[in-house]
Amino acid sequence: MATNDLRKSLGPLTLIALGAAGVIGTSWIYTNGIFFSDYGAGGMIFGLALGAILAGLVALSYAELAAKFPRAGGEVVYGYLGFNRRVAFIVGWLLIGAYVSSLAFYVTASGFLLADLFPFLTTIPLYTIADTTVYLPVLAVGVLLAASVCGINAYGMRLGGNTQLLLFGVILFIGAILAVVGFSSGSPSNFWPPYAQDGSPVPQTLRFVLPAMTFLTGFSLVAILAEDANLRPRNIGRVVVATIVVAGTFYCLVLLASAWVIPWQRTAQLEQGTIDAYRIAGFPALGWGAYAISVLGLVTSFLALFVATSRIMVALARAGLFPAMFATINERRGTPVNALIFTLSLALGLGWLGQGAITWFLDTGGVYIGLAWFMAVLCMYRVRRRYPDVDSPYHVRLSWLPLIGGVAAVLIIVFTLIPGTGMSLIWPQEYAILAVWVLLGTGIYALAPKEGRDRQAVRTLMGDEYHKVEGSRRVR
Repeated sequence: MATNDLRKSLGPLTLIALGAAGVIGTSWIYTNGIFFSDYGAGGMIFGLALGAILAGLVALSYAELAAKFPRAGGEVVYGYLGFNRRVAFIVGWLLIGAYVSSLAFYVTASGFLLADLFPFLTTIPLYTIADTTVYLPVLAVGVLLAASVCGINAYGMRLGGNTQLLLFGVILFIGAILAVVGFSSGSPSNFWPPYAQDGSPVPQTLRFVLPAMTFLTGFSLVAILAEDANLRPRNIGRVVVATIVVAGTFYCLVLLASAWVIPWQRTAQLEQGTIDAYRIAGFPALGWGAYAISVLGLVTSFLALFVATSRIMVALARAGLFPAMFATINERRGTPVNALIFTLSLALGLGWLGQGAITWFLDTGGVYIGLAWFMAVLCMYRVRRRYPDVDSPYHVRLSWLPLIGGVAAVLIIVFTLIPGTGMSLIWPQEYAILAVWVLLGTGIYALAPKEGRDRQAVRTLMGDEYHKVEGSRRVR
């Protein structure tokens, strides 16, 4: 049995956990050694802080739109209402690319993380990509985890949400201990100067904003999951803003503490970043605590991004831009099983690239996210103009603030796409990934049915919320 509406089963704390835990992933806590080496501790931490500020400005537009139109798919809905079906598809495809890229990385990252406890996982080598060997047991662990997450989300959002809330609480508790011990036992001289002597502070800081945008994208998950939320529209907007504040603060504090506890130049040479830093500082238990954050963060990110990707597909299908089967909601569970299974297929289909492709995923994902942010900001202004009579439970009073974040994100992306800027993407892998995703999206859009758009598509996309725009100039 199937229906067309998602079940409203997420409360405010669960929604924050899904959004913030979708931001607080896994790779940052053990790859920050690599990032410290490439950008300096200052480049990573200040770049992340700058990214959080930009994300916060952009989040204001999401807060207004999510409160105004609490429907699954977030940006897809806003793009269709503010502009047209083409923009709705583009923004949806960008988000699928960003989320699936992260999911694909987690497929192999999970096995590599567990290899610390179970060394046999790094046996039976299959191939090498980006100087990193992919092992059969590692892939098997990733496949099992991905399938389990798919099953949890298919069973029902209440189970997935409660699981997320519990794990997120544990992550925050451990992170608080890491911060307190790091600042109390370390020294500011370990952090300062925050850049290498031969480093260029401004380019290094700005260059890290791109992967930071991928790290910080979780706040948009709240808008995407708005239809699952069981709370007042105005509070949905507040949760969007709260998500980025919680996640950005957590990131910066834990990373700064890890650069405080021992000299960051030493951490830059460590294989597992923060994990090894606390072990070397004489706190082996906290090293395992950081390791636990990595494992739990992987699971929570998997849960959040899995469900978000499926909701994007639901919205695209409702708009007639994806096969209609992806809009089908299981009546008993209230979940889009077909979309979840397809998300699993995409994650596993790209997961074979392995851990060595982490930088590729983060950088290209940052491009997708930055463009989606900018388009969401434009949608806020367009929706205001096209639907002036629609009630706005959460209204951004300083309406120019989101534009600052959106424009800044686009400018950073432009500099990374231009070769030889010092901020450029990795040639040729990352440019090739972008090109393939654009071509694939162009083909899918060309095959999308051209009939039944406009009024009927908006009616299906909006569901019970259609009365807000019915009779307006936009849907005639």
